[in-house]
Amino acid sequence: MDAKTYNAELAELRVLRDGIRKAQAALERLETDRARKINALAGYEKAKAERIAPAAGLSLADIVAIAPILAPDRLITAAQANPAHVPPSPEPAAPPSPAVQAPEPAGETALPSGTEHAQTSAQAGTAAPAMTRPAPETAAEPELPATLSAPPSVPAPVAATPLAAQAAQRTLPGIPEGLEGDRWFAHTANLVSTHPNFTQQARSTVFLDTHTGVLVHRDQTFRIDLPTASAAEILNTVLHVLPGGVERIYITTGAPWHRQADQHPFLKDTVAAWLNAPTPGWRTDTGRGKDRMAGHFVHPRSPVGRYQREHGEQHVEIRSVGEWFDTEGTEPAVIRDAFVLLWKALRRHWPDAVLMGSPSQTGRDLWTRTIPTKGQYADGYPVLSEELRGLFHATAGQGRTELITPPRVPAQLPALVEYDRTFAYAKHTWKSGVGIPRRVTAATFASWSQKEQTKALFACGHWHVRVTVPANWTHIGILPAPAPGDRAWHYPATPGTTFTTWAGGPEIHTALSNLHTPWKIEILDGILFDDGKPLDDWSKKLKEAWSSLTAQADLNGDPDQRTAAHLAARAVRALLLYGIGAFAQRPRTVTGTTPRTMERDVPPDAEIIGFDDQTITWQRPTGFTRDPNAHPEWAAHIWSSARAALLSQRHRDDNTYAGALHAPPGTIVAFRTDAVYLTQPHPWPHHGQPGDYLNKGHLPGPITAPTTEDELLTLRDRGRAAHHAAPTPEGA
Repeated sequence: MDAKTYNAELAELRVLRDGIRKAQAALERLETDRARKINALAGYEKAKAERIAPAAGLSLADIVAIAPILAPDRLITAAQANPAHVPPSPEPAAPPSPAVQAPEPAGETALPSGTEHAQTSAQAGTAAPAMTRPAPETAAEPELPATLSAPPSVPAPVAATPLAAQAAQRTLPGIPEGLEGDRWFAHTANLVSTHPNFTQQARSTVFLDTHTGVLVHRDQTFRIDLPTASAAEILNTVLHVLPGGVERIYITTGAPWHRQADQHPFLKDTVAAWLNAPTPGWRTDTGRGKDRMAGHFVHPRSPVGRYQREHGEQHVEIRSVGEWFDTEGTEPAVIRDAFVLLWKALRRHWPDAVLMGSPSQTGRDLWTRTIPTKGQYADGYPVLSEELRGLFHATAGQGRTELITPPRVPAQLPALVEYDRTFAYAKHTWKSGVGIPRRVTAATFASWSQKEQTKALFACGHWHVRVTVPANWTHIGILPAPAPGDRAWHYPATPGTTFTTWAGGPEIHTALSNLHTPWKIEILDGILFDDGKPLDDWSKKLKEAWSSLTAQADLNGDPDQRTAAHLAARAVRALLLYGIGAFAQRPRTVTGTTPRTMERDVPPDAEIIGFDDQTITWQRPTGFTRDPNAHPEWAAHIWSSARAALLSQRHRDDNTYAGALHAPPGTIVAFRTDAVYLTQPHPWPHHGQPGDYLNKGHLPGPITAPTTEDELLTLRDRGRAAHHAAPTPEGA
């Protein structure tokens, strides 16, 4: 083969690649439609996996993986009756692990999860030693239990898991045995979160509605013409109107990066094509300053375009205001006022506060300015080893998202009621793990006294556990388990199911002491930190700013200023929410583009995610960067606490409890991060404080139970509209 033939064959190979990409996109759309149809069919009370499987062209196991409620009884019965035929678990062999059992009630002691009627271990179907946990006196300083007997050193037999569940479940990583695993328990050398010694520079910012052409800069309003709303057109038109220059353009309405969505198989391809379209006179920015951010950020909903003059030092970002809050059609001038109110509220607590491009950047920058310059952590907070950060990334899920479908809920719902936890994460930042963590092996945990074990579970920790759902369990799942797909989670609730997972202390405590039946928890391994308050000052200041803006939104007589204050309060929520997410430090993926004529320059480890006649768009993982503010252990503890509070939360001042476990079985329809959807209302207290359950929607029934996320969101919006339109009772 000569060079000419070689190049010709390469050209043909590229054509095949492009055709395969398009065919794969079409196939994925068809598979998504098929899964949606299978879930819809699963809602029929007489639906059978055996009939759906041949109609879908899938195996029985594939059908059950898509719609678990279709698991045939014969598979489950066979697995339980003949466990010898159950395929062995792919988990590595674990040392003998202590089985941590829930407490028996001791006199009139109330359990923290909110029950005065805890089940005894005999009622739970186990004869394991008991653990008594009195209710904490305050949220900040839980009282330790009086007694905690040592659990058995040999774990109880593992209950059989249904075959379909075993086939679908993925295995989470663990900590290596011996010295290799012990080596993980250290900090990364010369990588510390410290108080900054510089002041952020403010960026000149404008707000643009690409539908109407309204452009707002400070106290000036312009109207510009954007026929195509391309990046080049926006840059050149805005800079023509404001020759003095701007550095950040927020798109308030219009989403110009979606205008050619019908020409691409995926929304991300549409966004990439918009960002990478020719911009005469401009090139992709390479970054600058302390907050150096280079290149475009391809995101389906909130992309970031970063551009620099080809012959000059002018840098401009094009971003979506949707990163901060839902604009809901608000005028650009009102959005400008919201950012002004936000800045003023933050300046009361941070004299050097500057609004950066995104809430995650701004939130974390503000946090660094609360790092103490005196005392124990005057030198900053060290960053964990890369191995532990990777483990947290793989094993610590975020908010709970779950849709519960018939027959676990009625096919016709009597109502759909939405309760959303107000500013939820702000309630769980008062305590976080600090210092070099300790490894707690199964043998070590078993050797501790009951008091030491309970203290460890109340502390900031991350635990590798084997979990068994009680045989008489009739409620929702409590602990997250790995599900098929990258970083996917589900919440097993089938009686007798056993699974291995990682979980935080708050969720484990909820499983052990819930008001229905205690779950069986076996500690396999653990990561335990000293308790500290690295986020407390930051969170308190944000909560005060949020309270101030919320009050302005309630009391201001000007409708536009009320809206601006409301949006500013939502932006403070985003600062904390996305600031916490930024601590998690996901492994970074770099997105880039290469001209089709220079295809050989595409990095060899890159994945091609889009292409057109001129440009190839690719992405490749770069792993963890040396981020001095990476603290996934803090994010994991807050997420675990929030998921636990979604199930059970004590309101001490009202002497009551709220959460999904305090609703009758069969009445919970869905979870979405901080919200729970029920079939009936509950008198849960709401005083406007972080963590309180706010009734945001109530759609009277009968309603066909949703079987897809889109159906749930449609019902949610109808419920919010109906609730907003409902008359307020007298005296409310």
